[in-house]
Amino acid sequence: MALAIRTYMQFGGTLLSFTGWILSCVTTYVPLWKNLNLDLNELENWTMGLWQTCVVQEEGGMQCKDFDSFLALSPELRVSRILMFLSNGSGMLGLVISSPGLECVKFAAGNQELKNRLLLLGGIMLWTSGLSALAPVSWVAYDTVQEFWDESIPDIVPRWEFGEALFMGWFGGFFLILGGTLLASSYCFSSTDSASSPYKPTKQHDYCLSVNSKHPDLTI
Repeated sequence: MALAIRTYMQFGGTLLSFTGWILSCVTTYVPLWKNLNLDLNELENWTMGLWQTCVVQEEGGMQCKDFDSFLALSPELRVSRILMFLSNGSGMLGLVISSPGLECVKFAAGNQELKNRLLLLGGIMLWTSGLSALAPVSWVAYDTVQEFWDESIPDIVPRWEFGEALFMGWFGGFFLILGGTLLASSYCFSSTDSASSPYKPTKQHDYCLSVNSKHPDLTI
């Protein structure tokens, strides 16, 4: 029973973490962090990302222009680039590190302590990735709200609004943190279980084979 719970926790944590990492990578590169609709010209919509600004026209499609210089960017965009790169890198590293620690992976099958440490380290890296993704999108969202309600700016001046990338970044960050939590929790569960009974790789391997045969979509 303990092995079954631990196995499903690891599968769920890996799936959530991978989904969050994909969302984090997409958030980094899409120019959808901010949206701007012009009342004077409703046929044009402006969007902004970390790398470029785009104008979407109903008849002319989308045209984008890259930012000229990194140093010319606003502080939140400069820091957001760095943090999103950190999120992507630590997320990938967390997935790579935690994968050998999964129960149904044959790596170090006779060394449960090593697999537990890999799960814990992978979970920590995924937490780091999730926090690194949440910080920049929340900062940009906060600045957008501050500028939108700034009374010193004339009402005639268009205001930037939330883009779709901010919501993808929030979901990606939460998925990474939740996935890392499940993997780390399975490590703690494994430590408690291994303390009460010796580790048996043959029994564990047979159970993994039975789980994979019943649920082929969960096979690693």
